Amino acid sequence: MEKITSFTVDHNKLNEGIYISRIDGDITTFDIRFIKPNTPPFLSNPVMHTIEHLFATYSRNSEFREQVIYFGPMGCRTGFYFLVRNMDNETALGLIKDTVKKCKEHKGDIPGCTKIECGNYLEHDAVGAKKAFEDFYTKIKDYKTEQLDYNYCK
Repeated sequence: MEKITSFTVDHNKLNEGIYISRIDGDITTFDIRFIKPNTPPFLSNPVMHTIEHLFATYSRNSEFREQVIYFGPMGCRTGFYFLVRNMDNETALGLIKDTVKKCKEHKGDIPGCTKIECGNYLEHDAVGAKKAFEDFYTKIKDYKTEQLDYNYCK
């Protein structure tokens, strides 16, 4: 079988950050890496679940809501994939930074966190998610578009 693109990236060289994982026509997939690969502790499931709810809600309520396709977790528990349509890299990077900032400052209930709205509504960790957002924001707040390339880590 042919190896998928994400398995060809040398994870030993990746740091926390934001990378362009792939471009498929008008859709760009961003690798949003909260944790340096292969360096525990990894994000817990409850933290990842809450990050997913917050980031998806804020990004889909932004002025770019029509261009946001998907935000979801990586199985390795080090980060997330974020897919956008027809968005240049500078705008996407700005959206990611702004969304992370809003998530770290979130007050109140976790969006979509009831039995009716969520298939695992009891497994959330708002405190852990906000800490993860805070830690990640300090790493990406000054991020530049040239850093979006996986090769930047070499």
